[in-house]
Amino acid sequence: MALELNRREFVQGTVAAAASTALGLQGTFTVRAGNPENVDTSKILNYNPDMEYRRCGKTNLMISAVCLGGHWKRLNQVVPSSFQGGNWLGAALDDPDFQKNRYDVVTRCIERGINYIDACTGQEVLAYARALKGRRDKMYLGYSWYQREVRFAEWRTLEKLKQSLDMGLKEAGLDYVDIWRITCHEQSSRHTEAEIEAVIAALEWAKKTGRARFTGISSHDRPHIKMLLEKYPQQLEVICTPYTAKTKVVTDETGLWATIQKMDVGWFGIKPFASGSLFKGNSSPDSPYREEDDRIARLTIRYILSNPAITAPIPGMITPEQVDNVALAVKERRELDQHEKALLEREMDRVWAELPYHYRWLKDWEYV
Repeated sequence: MALELNRREFVQGTVAAAASTALGLQGTFTVRAGNPENVDTSKILNYNPDMEYRRCGKTNLMISAVCLGGHWKRLNQVVPSSFQGGNWLGAALDDPDFQKNRYDVVTRCIERGINYIDACTGQEVLAYARALKGRRDKMYLGYSWYQREVRFAEWRTLEKLKQSLDMGLKEAGLDYVDIWRITCHEQSSRHTEAEIEAVIAALEWAKKTGRARFTGISSHDRPHIKMLLEKYPQQLEVICTPYTAKTKVVTDETGLWATIQKMDVGWFGIKPFASGSLFKGNSSPDSPYREEDDRIARLTIRYILSNPAITAPIPGMITPEQVDNVALAVKERRELDQHEKALLEREMDRVWAELPYHYRWLKDWEYV
């Protein structure tokens, strides 16, 4: 029988995760596929020798090098009945075909050694809590219910953020989450100082009371993230930011990358495929571009993982076959050859030129 952890029992998992500290696994630490260094993997959740695992900053969790992002934006290509209201946020959560798809995708993630799901909407929290029922011991769950967090004026106080988390846990049938990473405005500097202080206080409360094992934020505002990481090192253990195949690191102290390393922060990369703009096909199984799109997806994952400071890209995936594809990328040669570099650069130049207006902010993440 799968182990279902309650809020009291999760402390045992926290102790186990901290075992990497006892082993001296400080800073960036990676257990590569095949484990050629013969590291003790007994404490890695859902370990699979074909997967790579990276230390998630000061949380000391060893996280699979590719994880499952919560979004299912093209799911209507494989489950036509899945969207209501015309878009993915209107997903038919009670539709049996939708539920089966999410269950099957999570199952394939577990089979491939993926051990983290990042949910950032109320719909995602509910869908993945259901898909993980009976097997929570195989996955870490990242949580944000952005509709009831600080993007909206009525949820910008400490008391309302506390209420939000308790409501979400109850509705999803969860005793705790592994990471509560509050979704801020994309430009988080738009928040007042009082609003940010409420976020930090809420994260501190959640961890102290056992509602969240670890805490952080999501933001698209590089200078503001840098400042917050330096100001609140205890509460901001994890961040979610964009990271695409165009992203490059700035190695001096002015860059966000340097601060992430200095403050020992776990780093999840959203929009690795530029919200699907990278692909020529529609992601359906019978797309004539499927093989080409699968290849460019693997090149992207390899490129992103060439930065050892990032914990994992978190693409949204709509089929088990897409899970297989990104898992394969982890096993492939990490360094891109000249032909592969040229191909990826050419495709990303196309993406940059054709980005929809509402995604042009991705260009702000060319340098970190």
